[in-house]
Amino acid sequence: MKPQVTEGSKAQATPVPTATYRAWVDQMFAYAMLACGLFVLALVGLIIYELITKSSLSWHAFGWKFFFQSEWDPVNDRYGAFPFIYGTLVSSLLALLLAVPLAVGVAVFVTEMSPRWLRGPLAFLTELLAAIPSVIYGLWAIFVLVPLLRQYVEPFLAKYFGWTGIFEGTPFGIGMLAAGVILAIMIVPIISSITREVMTAVPQAQREAVLALGATRWEMIRTAVLRNARAGIMGGIILGLGRALGETMAVTMVIGNRPEIAKSLFAPGYTMASVIANEFSEATGNLYLSALVEVGLALFLVTIIVNILAQLLVWSVTHGTPARSHG
Repeated sequence: MKPQVTEGSKAQATPVPTATYRAWVDQMFAYAMLACGLFVLALVGLIIYELITKSSLSWHAFGWKFFFQSEWDPVNDRYGAFPFIYGTLVSSLLALLLAVPLAVGVAVFVTEMSPRWLRGPLAFLTELLAAIPSVIYGLWAIFVLVPLLRQYVEPFLAKYFGWTGIFEGTPFGIGMLAAGVILAIMIVPIISSITREVMTAVPQAQREAVLALGATRWEMIRTAVLRNARAGIMGGIILGLGRALGETMAVTMVIGNRPEIAKSLFAPGYTMASVIANEFSEATGNLYLSALVEVGLALFLVTIIVNILAQLLVWSVTHGTPARSHG
């Protein structure tokens, strides 16, 4: 007869790890996690080091004037990044003006007003916009957005708002306005997603308390939700700004790629990311390459600062200070 093996005998046969072995495993796990963290820091440090060393020639040649000069002449080795900085800031700020109201409106509807059956699909489709490749946005802008702007939107703006000087000139469709609109579409999912998260973090008791005092739904959303979530919403807006600052392909396809500073949004422009994408493969001289790398260094530092600020603002709502209400 075979001896019967009980559960108790199995448990006794299983070797129990010693305290030394468990301590060794914990130590190895801690070292592995530390190596992962240090790898990220080392990667960022190497990127910054490479950008600084490769842009040293341009820095020594132009100094701080590089960021305030408007001439970009590769033939005569005269470089100034101000048109690219101007184009990046104008297109990104225009994108924020268009995207923030829409993104916050979508977040408010999904969080506070949407029927349960519509909430999931609408949130999914909104976030799906963030997964669409940039080149697809660019192609859509060329074949759909640019003709709409050229035939309908820009003539309307020129007719009724041309006196401002912002909407004047020939409506080609390609230009700063098209870049701002396509950027706005691309950053709506980012701002909307973060806004929904911080609005969800607002305690439900505050909503009920405001409603109990006789407030309307709009007053409840404005005073109990949006006011308490404003720091997190601002963080989402800044994260969207960081995406807009660094966007390359879609903007390159519709902005016109001309290094000039114009008041009108109908005029073509250039961004820091676009000039690097367009001209880096054609740059032959050392000073030319160094100037493009210095543009990349400026863009990298601005993006890092913007993202750090956004993370701090979001953390202050979701993990840091509790939600507060100011009368």
